[in-house]
Amino acid sequence: MDAMRSNMTSMPDMAAMDMSVLQACMDACAACEQACTVCSTQLMDCAPACMNCADMCNTMMRSMMRMQGMTPASMMAMLDACIAMCQNCMDDCMKHADHSEVCRMCAQTCKDCMDACMAVKDMMMAAA
Repeated sequence: MDAMRSNMTSMPDMAAMDMSVLQACMDACAACEQACTVCSTQLMDCAPACMNCADMCNTMMRSMMRMQGMTPASMMAMLDACIAMCQNCMDDCMKHADHSEVCRMCAQTCKDCMDACMAVKDMMMAAA
């Protein structure tokens, strides 16, 4: 967490961020990437949304691991994009949730990732 804290402080006005909230978001992004990747292999009509969401979650997680060069505005835009992609994937997977445990799991993981991204956004807005 100390390395993450020093990395985060490279972003303007973010020295007061709670690293556990950031870590929870990175964990949620990693879980969502994995669930979406598994779900996309079912070759249902949600597969494109799942593949896109997996890519976005990976990008979000990697961006959070290396804050150098990030600004609060760019971080907020990334979080918004991740939330939007997760929402789209969750909506598509919910269409199959009644008959696909994989889609149900994927949708829940997308919801968890959206919540974690919102927690980071809320923390950033409070710290600004």
